[in-house]
Amino acid sequence: MKFTVGEVVQFKKEHPCGNDQWQILRTGMDFRVKCLKCGRVIMLPRPKFEKSVKKIIGS
Repeated sequence: MKFTVGEVVQFKKEHPCGNDQWQILRTGMDFRVKCLKCGRVIMLPRPKFEKSVKKIIGS
């Protein structure tokens, strides 16, 4: 799957704030994503990120 900076993705599990939509801020070996509800920024390794994504929503 191809991911680009600025895309919004839906994760399989919800964040503790209740949201499951994240915006991609950085790609590469690690992904930096930002929760669209609470603004929390996390970094995930590529394999874990790709496993967590349910679908790409848009940009």
